[in-house]
Formats: sequence, structure tokens, C-alpha cells
Amino acid sequence: MADNISSKDDLPLDQESGMFVYLINIFLVVIIVYLIYKILRGQQTPNITPSEPELPKMKKQDFTVEELRAYDGTGPDKRILIAVNSKVFDVTKGHRFYGPEGPYAAFAGRDASRAFATFTVTPGKDEYDDLSDLNPAEWESVREWEEQLDSKYTYIGKLLKPGESHINYEDEEKGSIEEKKDL
Repeated sequence: MADNISSKDDLPLDQESGMFVYLINIFLVVIIVYLIYKILRGQQTPNITPSEPELPKMKKQDFTVEELRAYDGTGPDKRILIAVNSKVFDVTKGHRFYGPEGPYAAFAGRDASRAFATFTVTPGKDEYDDLSDLNPAEWESVREWEEQLDSKYTYIGKLLKPGESHINYEDEEKGSIEEKKDL
């Protein structure tokens, strides 16, 4: 009976190679299963901390340079407004860029036109800047930034020149609502 039990050394060569291939296949299957597990696990959404609630949309209104300064992201509602080419935009949803700790915090609550024109990240003037000394290339840069902000953020109103009066946009909104009712 002891003669019938064969040892590994007694196996024919093709059985030994078959055993070797079998072990390699098992090893490869284990690696593939592990890699699939890592891929699927990596695609899970990470635990995201809840973001701050979105602020209600601002009513359309105009701002003086002084009024605009109040919206630098440090106020109670943390709203951030930026003016470019006399247009005021609500950039609050970009607070990581324009908020107090952001790389472009110098633009918050200010007219950023000159900074965008000259590619500088410094606070603008504290008074109205008519930008009359900009060259054509700088004006083109201002217009490009204006278009970019207009496509990404909400337009709120105008940045007023000294002596210019505020416009009551509620009358315009009521007129457009009444026109829609008539249709």
C-alpha cells in the first residue's frame, strides 16, 4: 500500500507544471480581486462636510464704492461682491477664491477692474476709478474678466460714478412681471 502513495517527486513533469500553473492562476485571481476592490473603494464619494447654506439671491441694485466695501466677505452674511468695468457681481459662491482667506481676497468688496487689467492682486483705489488711462490690451483684459464673471456669477447692478444716482430696479421688475401676465 505504501507503494501506491506517490510523492511530489514521483509526479510526471506535466502534472508538476499543471500544479504550478494552477497556483499562479490562484495568485493572479487574488491580485485581480484585490485591485478591483481598491478601484471600487476609491470611487466611493468621500464624506463631505456640509457646506454653508447658500445665501438668498440679492435684489438688483446699484452701489457706490463705499457701499460696495461692505461686501468683502467679513460681514454677518459673508456675502462677497466684486465690480468689474462698472458691473457688480455676487461672487459669494467663489468664497474660496475671493473670501478673506482666498488668494483674490484683495478684490472682495472693491472695483477689481484695474487689478484685472494689470494682472496684480492688490486692493484697488478707495475712490471711483474711471480707468481712462488703460491701454487697449488692458481694456481687453478687463472685458475678458467681465465676460468670465458674467458667465459664472450673478450680476447684481452697477458701480456708480460719483454724483450718479441709484436706479430703482423694483419698478423694472414689476413692469416685466406685468408684461408676462398680459401674455
